[in-house]
Amino acid sequence: MEKNKIELLAPADTLEKVKWAFYYGADAVYLGGQDYSLRANAENLSVKEIKEACSYAHKLNKKIYVTVNIVFHNEDIKGLEQYIKELNDAKVDAIILSDPLVIDIAKKVAPNLNLFLSTQQNTLNYEACNYWYNEGIKRVILGREASKENIESIIKNSKMNIEIFVQGAMCVGYSGRCMLSNYFTNRDSNRGGCSQICRWNFDLYNKNKKKIKSKQRFSMAVKDLTLLPHIPELIDMGIVSLKVEGRMRSIYYIATIINVYRKVIDEYYETGKVEELNKYEKELVRCANRESAVQYFIKKPGVNEQYYSNDDLSSNKDFLGVVLDYDKKNKEIILEQRNYFKVGDIINIFGPGIKDFDVKVEYIKNANGIIDIARHPKEIIRIPCNIEVKKDYILRVKF
Repeated sequence: MEKNKIELLAPADTLEKVKWAFYYGADAVYLGGQDYSLRANAENLSVKEIKEACSYAHKLNKKIYVTVNIVFHNEDIKGLEQYIKELNDAKVDAIILSDPLVIDIAKKVAPNLNLFLSTQQNTLNYEACNYWYNEGIKRVILGREASKENIESIIKNSKMNIEIFVQGAMCVGYSGRCMLSNYFTNRDSNRGGCSQICRWNFDLYNKNKKKIKSKQRFSMAVKDLTLLPHIPELIDMGIVSLKVEGRMRSIYYIATIINVYRKVIDEYYETGKVEELNKYEKELVRCANRESAVQYFIKKPGVNEQYYSNDDLSSNKDFLGVVLDYDKKNKEIILEQRNYFKVGDIINIFGPGIKDFDVKVEYIKNANGIIDIARHPKEIIRIPCNIEVKKDYILRVKF
């Protein structure tokens, strides 16, 4: 990563996803350990795996941040001191925290460890940033409710390094402060157990407690966040890191999102503009199953930034396969198939640092010979391609 160039920060919950994120252009990866992380349902990494991730990242001159960002109850404190020591010994580049308890313990047992403040603290003003700066915090991840004016004011009036979310899920309330999950399911959103009540569908009742008849049920879910169109502004503002949400997302999602943001960031640094913004936005839409919006950056979100009734979240079938190797002699891609495609289809191929291109499927081979249709996920097959491709390039449905 070039000095002073804005950081592109990717999510991961496995070692595999760490490597995919770096391959597709992330400068840093944030992940959770098996304790004290707000994504309790993610796979998450053992301390041994975190150490391996750090070693892998540092060889690439990249970074690993680990979340220790639950809101601690008394019973959670046991073992925390030892855990922070282990993270420090693993050479993590920072821990992400929300509870001030973690600051005091980290200062005591790992005084040189970088401390970042989680978005769970909902920091939205420069006085708060100055307070946390004096407490030893090196970076604040602002609340996702921050407007452009908020961010500019914070950067102007504080010494704090600022990170913001640019892509991914939103909370219906202030991030992580919702109590609905606790109320309905006894799963604490502030301790990694959020059951996403805001995405449930509810019946509505009038003031007389009579059920309102409707073909659709009510939800209060917020559309996902995207700030891709505003990357030039964010870079010029002096933000240090752009964060993508999605530790539980697929390798296809991570590769696509990181690849797009990498291209947009690099293009702006190199040319001072972004030429193919519409194409990049379409790529983001195609790899997700939820609609996205700019949310708070320009104005307070309204009806167009939220789902008020059932939203059709159909499963994405654009991800067709992963390149395993390229047979130069026969000019064939050897790939692991993920979704259905057939002879005659035109598919799109992309990878880090290349311009995506289309290929017509003239034939398909599996272990038994020529077939007309690839219909078995994870099957190893071959298709012809005159352009040499590399391992871990991705095949998807043509745009």
